[in-house]
Amino acid sequence: QRRSMAKKQKKVKAYQDEEFLASTDARTIRLLAEYLEPKARFKKHKIMDTIVFFGSARLKSRKEANAALNKFKNVNPKTITNFAQELRKAQHHVAMSKYYEDAVELSRMLTEWSMNLETNANRFIVCTGGGPGIMEAANRGAKKAGGYSVGLNISIPFEQYVNPYVTKELSFEFHYFFMRKFWFAYLSKAFVVFPGGFGTFDELFEVLTLVQTEKIRKKLALVIYDEKYWKSVVNFGALIEQGVINESDLKLFHFCNDVDSAFKIIKDHLEKNFLKEKEPSVIEPRIHIR
Repeated sequence: QRRSMAKKQKKVKAYQDEEFLASTDARTIRLLAEYLEPKARFKKHKIMDTIVFFGSARLKSRKEANAALNKFKNVNPKTITNFAQELRKAQHHVAMSKYYEDAVELSRMLTEWSMNLETNANRFIVCTGGGPGIMEAANRGAKKAGGYSVGLNISIPFEQYVNPYVTKELSFEFHYFFMRKFWFAYLSKAFVVFPGGFGTFDELFEVLTLVQTEKIRKKLALVIYDEKYWKSVVNFGALIEQGVINESDLKLFHFCNDVDSAFKIIKDHLEKNFLKEKEPSVIEPRIHIR
């Protein structure tokens, strides 16, 4: 009976107390967990560095976009509210699907190249936010090549779910945006930025700021995909004219308009800057941020 009472009175340790761990007082512990747990997993799988793909979560594959457009065939326009508007939207998704397909192909090419390197570590692994759209496309290309890929997912109310092409052991779920961004920057040696909206703008300009201010010290390849799109949504020339950036700041990145040129820029940059160094005996993530 005394043993039974002692068992009932046994206290829960602080690190097992879910109510405490979810409290404001334990925020620091949660932050450390989102640093230490990914670090341990990357080390376990010998992930030394990454190539990060950014881009819209809303873009569709060509197959999916065409399937959505085909629904408008043989349909009475009167049965669909705002028929003309919805038709134009479906047609636009088909046109934008080229970015999805290009991301698949570029990721496949980079993964095949990295898998053929003579290295003890897993080098230049494709990394995305783990969700749909361009993220899915990049993870899909890596899987198509038979390689690893990373998914740094974020818990938000809409759009974001882990796509099926992320390597299971390298699928992460973050609560804090800034810890997720830290892991994008921490391992990266190259970024590829496809067309996107607010989230893509945020990621692109944060990386540009870190490079411009030399908070990122490594020689980072930054490719912005499709010059026409990006110059139509961001007036880089006006920023120079208004004196808020220097003309030399445009040298921090490369515009690319096709898969082959993007692949060459990234491959040449990585070979020149990161394949001549001797690998450490113990493979683990290394800090390159001030």
